[in-house]
Amino acid sequence: MTPRRKFLQQSAAIATALQTHQANAIQSKSTIPMALIGCGGQGTNLMLNFAKIPGVEIQYLCDPDPKQSSAAASKLIKAGHKSPQIVSDLRKILDKPEIQAVIVATPDHWHAPSAILACEAGKHVYVEKPCSHNIKEGRLLVKSAARNQRLVQHGTQSRSMPLIRHAIHHLHQGIIGNVLFAKAFNIQKRSDIGHSKPSSPPQEFDYDLWTGPAPSVPFQSNCHHYTWHWWYNFGTGDMGNDGVHELDIARWGLGMNSHPDRISAIGGKYYFDDDQQFPDTQNVLFEYNSGEKVGQTRQLMFEMRIWSPYSPEEGIDNGNLFYGTEGYMLLSKKGVVKTYDRKGNQIQLAGQAQDHPSHQSDFINAIRSATPLSAPIEIGHISASLCHLGNIATRLGRSLHFNPASESFQNDPQADLLLTRKYRDGHWAIPKGV
Repeated sequence: MTPRRKFLQQSAAIATALQTHQANAIQSKSTIPMALIGCGGQGTNLMLNFAKIPGVEIQYLCDPDPKQSSAAASKLIKAGHKSPQIVSDLRKILDKPEIQAVIVATPDHWHAPSAILACEAGKHVYVEKPCSHNIKEGRLLVKSAARNQRLVQHGTQSRSMPLIRHAIHHLHQGIIGNVLFAKAFNIQKRSDIGHSKPSSPPQEFDYDLWTGPAPSVPFQSNCHHYTWHWWYNFGTGDMGNDGVHELDIARWGLGMNSHPDRISAIGGKYYFDDDQQFPDTQNVLFEYNSGEKVGQTRQLMFEMRIWSPYSPEEGIDNGNLFYGTEGYMLLSKKGVVKTYDRKGNQIQLAGQAQDHPSHQSDFINAIRSATPLSAPIEIGHISASLCHLGNIATRLGRSLHFNPASESFQNDPQADLLLTRKYRDGHWAIPKGV
């Protein structure tokens, strides 16, 4: 059996387990009690979106910084909803049998550990992107969701956007022929995080709880709210922060449902003279089905410049380009779809984009009526892994050969070490099996 075939069989087995959950699902009670874990900006926005859905009640908020959880609670109350209970430790939420689902909007290093613990506690999970800090964690989350028959929605909300769904449908129907190459670009102006030294954390902030299963390092003021994105211990760089959205769309449009088998990358800090550890400039190439018959190989390119507001077209910062044998398509979440044939003539997409529930409503509908998720965790894991693979190739500065079935590199122990991470000895949130 080839590695790719083995991988597809494993994926099919996981999908079957989820379908079993769906087939046996019982209509939920009229009210779905939920909890938010991670009350920063994105968590608060998700909380408010979920609270708008009829029958959803946000009962708990959890954050190691009481300022963030209190601010989120105030916004929930101001929007006309009941006052939630506030806790700092997520275990106090997972112990509550009445909570049916949780939103995980923590820093990246807590995504998979929190979601796995929630699945093991019998909760459905909406987990922000990327679903993991590393590939090993992501696979453990996929297995936990299947084992516990829990629904886990990945926060790549483009999967629920009517415009994107309509465009991808036409790509798969051959509007530009056989799509052989896709380019995902992440082009925007980020901020300098400056230089800082270890210091005491804010008095009210439980830094030890925030650090969680990651190695314990001294607090630093430019590795705190949001700026944690740019540090190896806690984030995944902008490739995992914003790039994952475009990578997910690119892989979707290419029709690739597993990992690439070759990765090449170059990048570094070309602009920011600060403490960021991740690149501010990155170009990564992914190749699928390398060495197979002509017409089966696909290539995906990721381009990132987070110091540059300049883009291929005015009004677009992040987006995708798809190149097929009969034309090309420019696609952006900001409402741009432009398709051209081989002669440069613009092609209009047939039909209208069909209405689709919001990404949050899609999740709630799946809980209530066992409808398929737009972005189930298996899809989320494969797309998030592109970020991890790209970052590994960039850090090592060389091409890598990857085995999609075993999720390991071929004869490359140095690269394999970066498929997981070091954890704090004995911490209660370390995922089992790492």
